[in-house]
Amino acid sequence: MGLINGFDWHQVDDVLLDMDGTLLDRHFDNFFFEEELPRRYAAKYGLDAAKAKEKLFALYRSVEGELNWTDLHYWTRTLDIDVIAMTKEFDHMIGFLPHADEFLRHLHAKGKRVHLITNAHMAGVAIKVEKTGLDWYVHRILDAFEVGYLKMRPEYWPICQRLLGFEPKRTLYLDDDESCLDAAQQYGIGHIYHSAKSSTQLPAQRSKRYYSIESLAAFL
Repeated sequence: MGLINGFDWHQVDDVLLDMDGTLLDRHFDNFFFEEELPRRYAAKYGLDAAKAKEKLFALYRSVEGELNWTDLHYWTRTLDIDVIAMTKEFDHMIGFLPHADEFLRHLHAKGKRVHLITNAHMAGVAIKVEKTGLDWYVHRILDAFEVGYLKMRPEYWPICQRLLGFEPKRTLYLDDDESCLDAAQQYGIGHIYHSAKSSTQLPAQRSKRYYSIESLAAFL
């Protein structure tokens, strides 16, 4: 379904929303994990910038798709760098994408059940919630650690449904990660949209497989 003539909200009871890159500006996460953490890693272990990035990105890839990938405690132990304290240090960079808070108020006014589903670690979620007041807008925040799998894993979705109680065909799901959308589509989620403009600092990256939106204003 496209949005050219508006979205038919009568077809939806539950709305599942990704956090980083869909509601919140992914610029923070991109900066943190691709720039600042490599700088700290280089300084701690006496590496040049290029070598630090090479080693750190290899560590990222080694656990991609697993819970350790987003586990801030895991990275604190692995790198011997307090990643949670670093997150708080840069929390001034955390914020909504354009029109995201307006969209959440719109859903609230329509009486939809809204759930935040995120791969992010609960420690990072807590910092972002405190900074944005995101919890006010949603019925529940479900992080992947409560489910036991990341959203791109097929095992995630039946557990997610059991915990949140949604009817897949009458559910809207938005995410900037196509692998997560793939798993949701395979599970039978009825209304799937791709967030193409995940960062205010990067150009939109449209999906070839899903209807992409560059702003949540498209739903208003």
